[in-house]
Amino acid sequence: QVQLVESGGGLVQAGGSLRLSCAGSGIIFRYNAMDWYRQAPGKQRELVAAITSGGSTNYADSVKGRFTISRDNAKNTVYLQMNSLKPEDTAVYYCKAHTVLHDYWGQGTQVTVSS
Repeated sequence: QVQLVESGGGLVQAGGSLRLSCAGSGIIFRYNAMDWYRQAPGKQRELVAAITSGGSTNYADSVKGRFTISRDNAKNTVYLQMNSLKPEDTAVYYCKAHTVLHDYWGQGTQVTVSS
């Protein structure tokens, strides 16, 4: 059974920082590309950041220079460091793991940024 669990969300003021974590079981992250997505109320889910098994990263234009995706394969955990947060970053954040046969999703963690 594959399970991804996000943590680290919360309430923060604009300009503050949070670090989200995605811990996996039943899957070895080292072999897979990993993504962070977010979904705000009434909006489509969007890709925020991606990291390949080789360490290459991509970011949505809206978060470039502020967010950093990284991985600790020994801990089977992927992170999203979020700095200089803005109210428009408010959303539920989800991690996704890619395998050859399936994509796996976590349940999400809420991030709320107050002005």
